[in-house]
Amino acid sequence: MIEIKRLFDFPYYQLENHPLEKALGTKYNGTWETLSTRQYIDKANAMSRGLLRLGVLPNEKIAVISSSNRTEWNILDIGVLQLGAQNVPIYPTISEEDYEYVINHSEATYCFVSDTEVLEKLNSIKHNTKLKEVYCFDEIEGCKNWKEVLELGEDKSNQDEVEQLKKAVQPDDLATLIYTSGTTGRPKGVMLTHDNIVSNVLGSSTRVPFEFGSYTALSFLPVCHIFERMILYLYQYYSVSVYFAESIEKISDNLKEVKPHVITAVPRLLEKVYDKIIAKGSTVGGVKQKLFFWAVELGLEYEPYGANGWWYETRLSLARKLIFSKWKEGLGGNIELIVSGSAALQPRLARVFAAADIPVMEGYGLTETSPVIAVNDQRNHGFKIGTVGKVIDRVEVKIAEDGEILTKGPNLMKGYYKEPDKTKEAINEDGYFHTGDIGEIDSEGFLKITDRKKEMFKTSGGKYVAPQIIENTMKQSRFIEQIMVIGEGERMPAAFIQPNFEFVEEWAKRKNLDVGSTPAEISKHPEVIARIQEEVDFYNAKFGNWEKVKKFELTPDVWSIEGEHLTPTMKLKRRNIKKLYENLYNNIYNS
Repeated sequence: MIEIKRLFDFPYYQLENHPLEKALGTKYNGTWETLSTRQYIDKANAMSRGLLRLGVLPNEKIAVISSSNRTEWNILDIGVLQLGAQNVPIYPTISEEDYEYVINHSEATYCFVSDTEVLEKLNSIKHNTKLKEVYCFDEIEGCKNWKEVLELGEDKSNQDEVEQLKKAVQPDDLATLIYTSGTTGRPKGVMLTHDNIVSNVLGSSTRVPFEFGSYTALSFLPVCHIFERMILYLYQYYSVSVYFAESIEKISDNLKEVKPHVITAVPRLLEKVYDKIIAKGSTVGGVKQKLFFWAVELGLEYEPYGANGWWYETRLSLARKLIFSKWKEGLGGNIELIVSGSAALQPRLARVFAAADIPVMEGYGLTETSPVIAVNDQRNHGFKIGTVGKVIDRVEVKIAEDGEILTKGPNLMKGYYKEPDKTKEAINEDGYFHTGDIGEIDSEGFLKITDRKKEMFKTSGGKYVAPQIIENTMKQSRFIEQIMVIGEGERMPAAFIQPNFEFVEEWAKRKNLDVGSTPAEISKHPEVIARIQEEVDFYNAKFGNWEKVKKFELTPDVWSIEGEHLTPTMKLKRRNIKKLYENLYNNIYNS
């Protein structure tokens, strides 16, 4: 029996226990093409042999930059790891300058890219790196294709060497460097070992209600992030057939084609899905519209495990039949589980999706913890709305005196690559990692995150403000796409708000208002400002007087990764945003 100790053991475990005819699937030229477990392993071995013939040695770093998840990524991953080399995934959306930094800091010798856009960015800085060669997954003129490495590996005469190198890889050996998309400063290279991620996969595996070999997943969150990458190993462990979405824009079509049982998502995506459903429900009119909003209101009162009593459950059963079943159809019809991570999930979304029989299980973790620390599980009363679930097996969590969450376990990184001082800052003498998050563990053992330690601030009156709680509450408004609460050292909290321009335009059309056609015009329109003031006033009622957003300014831009407003994981780059809108800041506090 294969014992899983290294990441490349997962496909072999699948082959031995529940081999799949369709292990991995990607769409090429409009057609889904799949690989069986056997073909996946054969190609991974060919990749290992090809890389060996290129002269790749153990501990060599191979960079990969892909703007979509795809079969090739997984073949390359296993092919690299089997040699004792390391896979260095890079976010496709970061700047050319950061590409250069990561490639040079990691000392990557080869780089695999997905498409023309990524290749052009890489080519602009390649001359400043020590890359020996670049290979592309897509067929691109002037760039070597990744199939050339596979062809190099067709000759199996050096497979014995691959087997020897595989045997030499130990669980505690470095598997990957993942450069965090920090909200400040240069990215840090998180060193994760095989055991860090393997222990996290096996620790999380008891929290998902999968049956071996009987599920299908659609993967679309960036695999360069440890959350989706760990999930892909988890799928391989459970013999889940994995299909890779073509792009964010085509998710809706891909869901209907693949009909997955499970997907992973980030809260922002779930917010957008919910907003679209509500927008559609608002247009049907008559009895249908009344029924739709009756079901939504019912959903927003949802409590797990029949806590609302038999009369609620009877009405919920009817709502599921009449309304919520259509929501499920929109996600392909088979969805049984959505795992959410990366940021806080609004409790109303957890309620309404669970009511719709589309349970969203929120979890929590960081790149440095491989990533899962805690996750909800619908079974055995392991699901509690407003929390990130219970801590997984073999992982320890304690709350420091100042409320910071500290953690240790086999999932904790080896440290930051080439940065011993930053490693010492992050991991204390007792081996606990400082997460930077503030939280609490309730009487039933559920972990709740309340804010980021570094993001909490004091007003000039000496009162503490936790911005994330206010931001997540305000973002429930359909008028507000993004919000950043400010006010450190000032007399009151205020905010920069990026309106949901698409929704504002719809609203204006319904009201026969001409609010302009560009974000700059919309954000200055007095009636838009007045309407958003109503939203702010409504949500302010939930907070203490010292926490209320007293003033705000609407920003004329759509906040984006490219615009340096957001990290690749969609977190606010607070320092950048404050600098970008210095004039708006002065309007608020100097007027």
